Amino acid sequence: MGRSCIEKLWDAHEITDLGDGSSLLYIDRVFLHERTGSIALKSLEASGRRVRNPAQVFCTMDHIVDTFPGRTDQTLMPSGTDFITATREAARAAGITVFDLGDPRQGIVHVIAPEQGIAYPGLTLVCPDSHTCTQGALGALAWGIGSTEAEHAMATQTLVVRRPKTMRVVFDGTLSHGVTAKDMILHLIATHGADGGVGYAIEFAGPAVRNMPMEARFTLCNMAVEFGAWTGVIAPDEITYEYVRGRPYAPSAEHWESAETCWRSLVSDDDARFDAELRVNVADIVPTVSWGTSPQHAVGIDETVPDPATEKDVNRRQLMEKALEYMDLKPGVPLEGIPIGAAFIGSCTNSRLSDLRNAAAIVKGKRVAEGVRAIIVPGSGQVKAAAEAEGLDKTFVDAGFEWRESGCSMCFFAGGENFGLETRVVSSTNRNFENRQGPRTRTHIASPTTVAASALRGALTDVRKLV
Repeated sequence: MGRSCIEKLWDAHEITDLGDGSSLLYIDRVFLHERTGSIALKSLEASGRRVRNPAQVFCTMDHIVDTFPGRTDQTLMPSGTDFITATREAARAAGITVFDLGDPRQGIVHVIAPEQGIAYPGLTLVCPDSHTCTQGALGALAWGIGSTEAEHAMATQTLVVRRPKTMRVVFDGTLSHGVTAKDMILHLIATHGADGGVGYAIEFAGPAVRNMPMEARFTLCNMAVEFGAWTGVIAPDEITYEYVRGRPYAPSAEHWESAETCWRSLVSDDDARFDAELRVNVADIVPTVSWGTSPQHAVGIDETVPDPATEKDVNRRQLMEKALEYMDLKPGVPLEGIPIGAAFIGSCTNSRLSDLRNAAAIVKGKRVAEGVRAIIVPGSGQVKAAAEAEGLDKTFVDAGFEWRESGCSMCFFAGGENFGLETRVVSSTNRNFENRQGPRTRTHIASPTTVAASALRGALTDVRKLV
C-alpha cells in the first residue's frame, strides 16, 4: 500500500516505534522565541545539560518586542525587557543563532524560518508556538510544543510523539476574483468546525493548492491548528524548490541535486490511504470574515450574522449566543457595513511581502476612514526592507496607516500594546478569541485585502467592490 507525504516524513524520522501508538522521532531543527526561549534554555542549563547541536537551534525576538520605530529592549509590558535580555544571554551562552533586535534578519519565527531556509522540505521542526505548522507548507513536518519539550529536543534532538491519524483536504477548482488562501481556510473551519481536524495531521492538496504561490501556502498551513489539527502539510513541488533555492540555511549548490531528488519522493503515492478526506470547491468561496469569537464563527462577507436559534447542537448554540453578546452583534445583521474602529495587517498568517503588496494595491491613492486606526506590521526585517524598496511603506503612510518594525505586535497583546476596550478591529491575524487583541476587543479576522478595504470605508467591506 502506498504512503502519504505525512507518513513518509514520519517514517524518515522515526528512531523507534514505542509500541503504544507513539514514536521516538529525530528532530532536525528547534526554533525558540523570547516568550518561552529563556525558560527552556535556563532550565536546560540548571539541569546540567547542554544543547546537543547548537547549529540546529535558532532563536528570535518577536512575541513581546515593541514594533514602534526606534525600539529598544524596553517594552510596554513591565516584564517584557526581562524576557528579552534573559533570552539573549541564555541563547548566547548556549551558542545558538539569535536573530536579535537590530539584526536585519529578525522577525516572526514562522516568517523567518522559511525566509532564511531554516525550514525546508523533508525536515522535522519544532517550536514552542502552536502556529509552527506554518512550515508544513514546505513539505516539512512541523508542530508546536511546550517549553519542557523544547528543552528535551535541544538536549537530545528527539521527542516522543503520538502518531496522528491522517486527513487529506482537497481544494478543487479555481479561486474567484478577490478570494485568497485566508478565505479558503476560514471557509473550511467555518464549514467543518474548529474541531474538524482534531487528532489529524492534514495534507492540503488539489489543483487550487498546487496553483498557489508559496506565501499563500504558508497562510493555509498556518491555520491548520485553528482547525484543531496537529499540523498541516503540503507536498513539495517546483514552486517549493524555487522558493527554497539559494536561501542562507538551505542546502548549498553542491548538495542541491541530491536534496531535490529526496524531496521529490515526498509526494503522496497514488494509492496512499488517509483516515479521512474532505473536498472543497473553491469556486464556492467568497471573501470570508469572522463574526464571533472562534475562527469557526465566519461567513461570507455578503452574508448576515447567523442566528443561534438555527443551531441544533446545544453546546454550539450556547457558544454562538455568548459570542454574539461579546461581539455586540445581533442575528440577521449584514456583515458588510458593520463599523470598525481599527484595522491590523500583520502576524505569522499574513505579514509577508505578497500580503503587503496586495493590501497596498487596494489603498494606493486613497485614505483610511476618519476615526479608524490602521497599522501595518511586516513579518520580518527583510520583508520590511523589501517593501520599503518598492515604496509600499509610502503608499501605506500616505493612506493613513502606521508603518512599524517587524514582530508579532497586536496579533495578541502580550507586548503590552492593545487596541482598547471594546474596540472593533478587522485583522489579518489567525485568532479572534475574547480579549485576544485587548480588553474586550472585538476582532473580525479576514484577509489582508479585506482588512485594507475595510480600513478605507470604516466598516467591514467586500473587497471585490473596490477592485
